[in-house]
Amino acid sequence: MPTPYERGVGQRIAYYRSVVRPKMTQQQLATAACLALGTIRKIERGERGVGDSALDAIAGALGVDPSRLLDDRRPHTRVHEALPALSAAIAAYDLPDDGPVRQLHELQAAVAETTSWRLSAQYLKIARRAPNLLPELTRALHSVPSEQTPTVASLLVAAYRSADAVAYKHGARDLSARLIELMRWTAPQADNPLIDAGVSYVRTETFFAARAHTQGLRALEKAIDTSPTPDTPPAIAARGALHMRAAVIAGRARRHDAADTHLDEARTLGDSIAEGVYQGTAFGPDSVRIHEVSVAVSLGDEHVQRAFDVAAEWAPPKNLPAERRSGFYVELARAQLWGGLADDAFESLKVARRIAPQHTREHPWVREDAATLRRLKRADAESLTGFAEWCNAT
Repeated sequence: MPTPYERGVGQRIAYYRSVVRPKMTQQQLATAACLALGTIRKIERGERGVGDSALDAIAGALGVDPSRLLDDRRPHTRVHEALPALSAAIAAYDLPDDGPVRQLHELQAAVAETTSWRLSAQYLKIARRAPNLLPELTRALHSVPSEQTPTVASLLVAAYRSADAVAYKHGARDLSARLIELMRWTAPQADNPLIDAGVSYVRTETFFAARAHTQGLRALEKAIDTSPTPDTPPAIAARGALHMRAAVIAGRARRHDAADTHLDEARTLGDSIAEGVYQGTAFGPDSVRIHEVSVAVSLGDEHVQRAFDVAAEWAPPKNLPAERRSGFYVELARAQLWGGLADDAFESLKVARRIAPQHTREHPWVREDAATLRRLKRADAESLTGFAEWCNAT
């Protein structure tokens, strides 16, 4: 039987559906959330509880953060509330608590799952898994036979990367930097140059956060020089991904020539392999196109037209990771806003939200652009207000 707390959730859902989102019927909410009409009715009447996946789906359909349905007084999302446990889990990275260690194949499956969550922007799931998984992998690293050390080290690097995605996307920059340093500390034990290249790719986040774009470009170019010869698909993808990211940070550094050079290199490498996820990073022709838009937005001014040219003839296919697809529309929205296309910018933001709501909601550009749209635009003010409320735009 649902508790009074759960009945309160149902009342809030009904309120947002019928008052904050007028004219939205229970059937429309059920369709938008991919739930049965009977389920919506029972939840609103307090006749059944609501699980996390259903709550996230309903909140996404209503255009609000799930925390607003749980308790209107809570200012942070559930991911933010999980960050202290993640921080505690890495505080004693070299001295993990005693505990169980699963078989290697089970650890591999668990890390693969967290990687899939990262690529699909399911940050809450990672935030709940990582505080237990990271210490377990550290215990395994200290206890497995030496011949298994590289494998476990590679798993730990991947797990740190998934945890870092949660921290970085949710603005916990110090925690993100700490996790990246742990990736760099662990990577040599994996004894795999491809993993080293992947760590260099992720490390660029610290340069973006500090706006140290010139230094970040220098670090990436050094990583490119030491990356494996691109003679296999994984090695091609590793070097190509570094060129993609170098192109973007060169744009932020206002290094037009360097941005074009790195983008050209990435395009050449991308055209030589199939789009896919290599060592946890998506790379291929489609990923390069998305980064072409990123470079255009990074350079700004007259370069923004390049973003329009890409979007006019191409859209990210559904087989690309959700995080990357939503990022394309976030970047495109910024270009459209700069180009005076407010309606198009808002539509792009809504597409980004449909693809990956957790990623879109926490993106600082989304908040900035939603706030700008509210100031500039008066038509469809209700939808804009709802979107701005959802992403906490001010």
